[in-house]
Amino acid sequence: MNKIGKYEFIAEPFHCDFSGRMFLGHLGNQMLNAADFHSTDRGFGMKYLMTIKRSWVLSRLAIEMEEMPAQYDHFTIETWVESAMKIFTSRNFCVSDGQGKVYGYGRSIWAMIDTETRQPSDIYAIDNGAINDWIVDDKPCPIEKGGRVKMSGNDELVRSLDVNYNDIDINGHVNSVKYIEHVLDLWDIAWYREHRLKRFEIAYVAEAHQGDKMGFYREQIADNEYCVRLTKTDLLLQKETEVCRCRLVF
Repeated sequence: MNKIGKYEFIAEPFHCDFSGRMFLGHLGNQMLNAADFHSTDRGFGMKYLMTIKRSWVLSRLAIEMEEMPAQYDHFTIETWVESAMKIFTSRNFCVSDGQGKVYGYGRSIWAMIDTETRQPSDIYAIDNGAINDWIVDDKPCPIEKGGRVKMSGNDELVRSLDVNYNDIDINGHVNSVKYIEHVLDLWDIAWYREHRLKRFEIAYVAEAHQGDKMGFYREQIADNEYCVRLTKTDLLLQKETEVCRCRLVF
């Protein structure tokens, strides 16, 4: 089996915005699907991990696109493991039309956790470290790695949202892509008519759950560049905790 997974998708119309191009959130979902297909086929996917009370958790994701697939476009997502350590592994993506045209790339960092304790788990303990057999360290991914999103403290609270049923995934917390969708909703359609999102990166810090209220703090750090900090507030304890940070370049 090839170390690099290659999966075909279609930009369905109901996954596209007013411009006829894919929503970034739906593209992100397809990247995560490709990651799951790739890991499952090679013996370290979620389907197996759940049987031993383990799970992959997305820690960081950076997506940089020159162009988004248009409605009805068939596109391909290639994905491969770039490196692995005891707790974290890095996985890359390439989005293309399958004929040589590249739409963009993605970089991600994943952690393996124990689903009972919610604590990090040793990746190399799975099948005697078999993930090392699938590492590809010579395939380029020519976008910047996601780093710490630095903010000056001059951010402003621009929106608050309750965590609801459709936000929650199989792990019982807010789905990774839901954060992305909520952040992108901080700008209206008029903004997107004049600006194209080139890069989105997100670093996850904690988990939000049903019953939390999320706060969105935004700061402009350069021309057409913004950072957003998300928090959760436990309505019973009235305690605010940072959940993730994002950086957007238009």
